[in-house]
Amino acid sequence: MTNRTLVSVLLFCSIAAAPLAAQDKVKFPVSASSKTLGYSPLWVALKQGFFDKQGLDVQLVLVSGADKSTLALVGGSVFVASGAVDAIIAASEQGADLVITGGVINGLTHMLMAAKKFRTYEDLRGANIGSSGITSGTAFVLRRMMASKGLQYPKDYNLINVGPSAQSYLSLTANRVDAALIAVPLSSDAAELGYNVIGRAADIIPNYQLTEISTRRSWVEKNRLLMVRFMKAMVLAMRWLYDNKEPAIDFLGKELKLKPEHARKGWEFYTEHKIWHPNAEANVEGVRAVIQIAGERGLFKGALPSPAKYLDNSYLQEALKDLGAR
Repeated sequence: MTNRTLVSVLLFCSIAAAPLAAQDKVKFPVSASSKTLGYSPLWVALKQGFFDKQGLDVQLVLVSGADKSTLALVGGSVFVASGAVDAIIAASEQGADLVITGGVINGLTHMLMAAKKFRTYEDLRGANIGSSGITSGTAFVLRRMMASKGLQYPKDYNLINVGPSAQSYLSLTANRVDAALIAVPLSSDAAELGYNVIGRAADIIPNYQLTEISTRRSWVEKNRLLMVRFMKAMVLAMRWLYDNKEPAIDFLGKELKLKPEHARKGWEFYTEHKIWHPNAEANVEGVRAVIQIAGERGLFKGALPSPAKYLDNSYLQEALKDLGAR
């Protein structure tokens, strides 16, 4: 997305975000930093009518990159954003009044994939490894994976900024890098092409909150009932994904333009490992892991903060109460 296009989108959303009138259906701009398998509950809620049933006229805007999605939220152009938790924490530490109200991708699905001649971590000594940025959260996940096997950056390998999973996959298969961190289901595609799985991120970091549902405290304090309605829609979308296997797989394949077998493998992986939480909850220990890794990046002064500094589950709890126990 060009800067001009981004500005146009944000201006449009700013108009949509005007003071709410007393009406049954409320315009509700939302930004997402990617349209991939992990983020699909947002598109389920939109396309399956769960937002609509909550009286929310959601405009789901794809703002590529967590930083831009967070910027749209900070600037008030959208009511809610979904992007990387580390971006929300970093913005909060810089003074933004942001809060996480739920989770979207509750775990790491990434695999470290490598060209055929590489079979072990040790084989990657001196290699060029593709990463989503050099100082992003997933880059530090990669660095922790490598460190767990005795390989330190930058002494033992090079990190090449090639972008998130889709771009990392293209860079690996075009032989521009020796290895890359690639998420499900693209990792399955790479394996089918003969690329080797060196390791799973979740084996090294079992709890990690990758993406969230977030909003501005100043906005949500005045619009609590709207946020509860949004969280109800997200819970219903998550439950739909779990309860409707074949329709869900069909939806994922068509909406995300996935091969049918990759949509199936992706659905099975995400539901089996509860990467999507059935109640759209954020994983507290997963947020703690993000904080720890952010601390390694030097984000905090002094002791590491508690996840409670960034989380407010009250909107979700009220939504679950309205929906009834399950």
